[in-house]
Amino acid sequence: MVIKGSDIARQMEKNLRQEVTRLKERKIMPTAAIVRVGENPSCIVYGRSAEKKLEAVGISVRRVAFPGDIAQGAFMEEFKKINNDPEIHGILLLRPLPLHLDEKAISAEVNPLKDVDAISPMNMYKVMAGDITAFSPCTPEAVIDIIDYLGIGLEGKKVAIMGASMVVGLPLFLLMLNRNATCVQCHIHTKDLAKECGDAEIVVVAAGKRGLIRSEHIAPRAIVIDVGINVGEDGRLYGDVSFEEVVLKAGYITPVPGGVGAVTSAVLASHVVKAAKMLYAV
Repeated sequence: MVIKGSDIARQMEKNLRQEVTRLKERKIMPTAAIVRVGENPSCIVYGRSAEKKLEAVGISVRRVAFPGDIAQGAFMEEFKKINNDPEIHGILLLRPLPLHLDEKAISAEVNPLKDVDAISPMNMYKVMAGDITAFSPCTPEAVIDIIDYLGIGLEGKKVAIMGASMVVGLPLFLLMLNRNATCVQCHIHTKDLAKECGDAEIVVVAAGKRGLIRSEHIAPRAIVIDVGINVGEDGRLYGDVSFEEVVLKAGYITPVPGGVGAVTSAVLASHVVKAAKMLYAV
């Protein structure tokens, strides 16, 4: 079965529109800043998708783009202005950032109450501690929402996560552990990827390499969630999973595009609404 992210997102958006309407009735305009540095194709794609989803539920969006060669000091000065703007309730910093920028230093500057993608040390600690009041990173939370939508309990399930980044892989590992799943984290140094993935009931792929996971990596009727976004030479989007092969073997699979991305954007919108409500204690 192909899991359509739009079906899950549609349910979430209906409730979000109602919440945004109630906030506007109280003269509160939920607003998000989407911050991009440079012209990374995956960042551009995700940024556009997020903006469209936010505006669809009535959230105001401010797009802030910086040149890819901006210096650390100059970026920090501009970022502080966004961080301190009382009319901005949520900040989405598109990553990866250019290599010359110190992502850790930037993440430490984000106001935890506006940190709707959970990149600040405070929010990451809360996620690690299982604190449900924290903002979880949007994409890992979207993966959990998809599994919940399928009605599949994670307790005791064997889960293989391909990718160990701070954006998806590591926080997803923590969220899975908080649901009592049995997880293995795979990465570039994993010796037998086919065995590790093949032993899992749920495989989540977030490696950033087109077509990395093929039929031989997947057990029959496994759940396969493809987080990858890769722009091909033809301009089309491709996932990290060889969809045409794996769809014939998996029990459930998310496509790219049309899978995790739609849910991720809906999660982001829910976080902006939550941030606005916390700021005004409503």
